[in-house]
Amino acid sequence: MSTIAHARSHALTHAWRGAAAGLVGGVVFGILMAMTGMLPMVAMLVGAESAVVGAVVHLAISAALGLGFGVLTGAFADRPGLLLAAGLSYGLVWWVLGGLVLMPAALGMPLFPMNQTALMSLMGHVVYGLVTALALYGLSRREA
Repeated sequence: MSTIAHARSHALTHAWRGAAAGLVGGVVFGILMAMTGMLPMVAMLVGAESAVVGAVVHLAISAALGLGFGVLTGAFADRPGLLLAAGLSYGLVWWVLGGLVLMPAALGMPLFPMNQTALMSLMGHVVYGLVTALALYGLSRREA
């Protein structure tokens, strides 16, 4: 196998592992969102109001973000401490980008809201990042 083909193979492996790990993190975060009634707001991103639609949208976003996390951290996915720190950081970054900027902007709400919803979103994004990192570590260890 050529060096380029080998690199592509590794990138694809990191990507699919990341997407799968992102789904795991998304399920956990989604449970928190369901408990706090936030899924209908997520559904509003696609013009719906159903919690079920919100859950589907949320999981699609979770998988996409997980894919990115897998690609970004693939080189050290076998180092749990570093991976957890990266997961925590990734969750914080996406809380700011997603929860404080992109989602409010898409829904015509003020940017950078600092309220109870934003704090719940912070908790959810941190949990997402940590659970995604743990799942990625597990997938990387299992298939190493």
